[in-house]
Amino acid sequence: MRVAFFNELDSYAWENGLDSRKIIEGVGLDPRIGSHYCNPSFGYGGYCLPKDTKQLLANYENIPQELISAIVRSNKTRKHFVVSEILKLSPKTVGVFKLAMKRGSDNCRSSAIFDIIDELQSAGIKVIVYDPNYYENTALDFLDFENSLEKFKAESDLIVANRFAPELKDVISKVLTRDLCVND
Repeated sequence: MRVAFFNELDSYAWENGLDSRKIIEGVGLDPRIGSHYCNPSFGYGGYCLPKDTKQLLANYENIPQELISAIVRSNKTRKHFVVSEILKLSPKTVGVFKLAMKRGSDNCRSSAIFDIIDELQSAGIKVIVYDPNYYENTALDFLDFENSLEKFKAESDLIVANRFAPELKDVISKVLTRDLCVND
């Protein structure tokens, strides 16, 4: 619920040209909300959370509810919104910088970025991936990997990075991220 809430605040800010960081910091001033775990992303993913929220929704089959359904729908909506914002920029080649959802993680199982890649490819956009943890992973052979960071940066019209990294500072004008920690 928290992830979906902050992602939706970010979508609102993004669509209206507002500063997500200021809005989220303001909301976090309420001590009941706080400032922990409020960094937007391209949608929640991973092995557990999507599966668990869908199972929780199934458990509510005969129980009146709105919130659990909304959380599951919100995550799908967020990913579609991110793709629509990318498509507005008309890139020919989108580079995806790392597949993991969390900074410092090497786990990309069920990462939200896979849904975004799929939608971009379905729209006819060429997608290349830079991720040293996975470029030799045969389970991901449906992806076009570039193992040279410099070549990846040069070939990408737009670089999508769920979490910003210092090695992207020299091409920051090409980077699309919702990570509020870019300047940290």
